[in-house]
Amino acid sequence: MDRNDAYGWHFQYLTIIGLTLATATFAAGSLADITSSRRLFSVKNTLSVIATPLEVLISTLYGSLVSIDKELVIPKEFQLGLLPDIGFHAVPALVLTLDFLLLSPPWTIRFRESLMLSTALAFAYWFWVETCFRHNGWYPYPIFEALTTPWRIGLFCFSGALMAGSTEVLKLVYRKINGPDQAEKL
Repeated sequence: MDRNDAYGWHFQYLTIIGLTLATATFAAGSLADITSSRRLFSVKNTLSVIATPLEVLISTLYGSLVSIDKELVIPKEFQLGLLPDIGFHAVPALVLTLDFLLLSPPWTIRFRESLMLSTALAFAYWFWVETCFRHNGWYPYPIFEALTTPWRIGLFCFSGALMAGSTEVLKLVYRKINGPDQAEKL
């Protein structure tokens, strides 16, 4: 089956989901800048709490797996050139991180909330991946095929924890750059 005609289309891929969320975040931010809309700034900042750690997770997982074996994430026949690869897997995380650290208010999400959100997103994606597999007969990433169900569960649990950890690290770096009292100034 052609991947363009597959159930779930390109939204089987976490990379595409992340890029879509990043695009929505930047669109809301751009519209907020153009219109000076507080509501759009709020939408952008809310999306950023999800999109930025997700993109950091995607970059971290992708970079780690590619350093082991690129074919764990991209079959040989679909591998990208260096610039598109960096554009899909590193640039969104970098730009969202810079936007948060330099141009945004601090996040108020607590670790417990972040862990629950990240874990919920990880398991929602796992459910989605399994649904697509039932329809298509193949997983979007070769690593899912290589792992047994218990190992896939472990991977998704680890990913949720890593995303929550990314949120905490980003908040810590934000405080180091902007000062701990930045929230009071906004």
